[in-house]
Amino acid sequence: MMRMFRALLTLLALLLFSLGLPTSARADPQYKLLVLAIPNKYHYEYIPIARESLERLSRLHDFDLTFTNDPKVFEGDLQRYAAVLFLNTPGEELNPAQRRNFETYMRGGGNAVIVHRALIMKPDDWPWYEKLVGRSFVIHPMYQTGVVTPADPGFPATFGLPSRWIWSDEFYVTANPHGVKIEPVLNVDETSYDPTRIWPGQVARPMGKDHPVAWWHRYEKGRVFVTTLGHDGNAYRDSAYLSHLLGGIYWAATGLGRQP
Repeated sequence: MMRMFRALLTLLALLLFSLGLPTSARADPQYKLLVLAIPNKYHYEYIPIARESLERLSRLHDFDLTFTNDPKVFEGDLQRYAAVLFLNTPGEELNPAQRRNFETYMRGGGNAVIVHRALIMKPDDWPWYEKLVGRSFVIHPMYQTGVVTPADPGFPATFGLPSRWIWSDEFYVTANPHGVKIEPVLNVDETSYDPTRIWPGQVARPMGKDHPVAWWHRYEKGRVFVTTLGHDGNAYRDSAYLSHLLGGIYWAATGLGRQP
């Protein structure tokens, strides 16, 4: 009887002790991230894979994740999110009111992450968003294996990547119609693949030595990270790619980690 009583006292003490200590399950997350991922003609199979991987990363790195395919979330309070991630989902998916709310968010110090298909907009559909991205999509050659190199090894989205990273993707050709200054993070070496290899009836021209495939810049009062990589669903299972993406998210959400 006495042993049972002592055991109950011990359990009670442990319970009271645990209530007085913060735990990873009860602590506030470091920041909140909103992810918009709407399926489209060429990008839909990646969604469950990306969601699972991002949820795992959110648990590992202690941030709160809201993953949705409903643009109505842009009608609510965006200021609670440290960053908004457009995952293969361009701004054209937002209606005028949602666009205005997102503009207000960025002007209030919000931050954005743009991934792959999310940078493609119809010309003049939303110039503000094109400036946020920093570059406009022109065309892309066929999916190929190439060599990606860090342009800014002090940026978190390059940490953990080799100096010459063999990667397969659609290496977008981009233009700068709005004269936006960007800071390249990754370049692709055009000698490592055929930048003219494209479908009949189309023409793809090389960009040359200066061919960024990821970059950052500041827009309105916020931070913007863009990666054109991430076409294939299997990318979202790849540890190197996820490290690249997480580095961009981490910097956009916190402003930390970048080395001079």
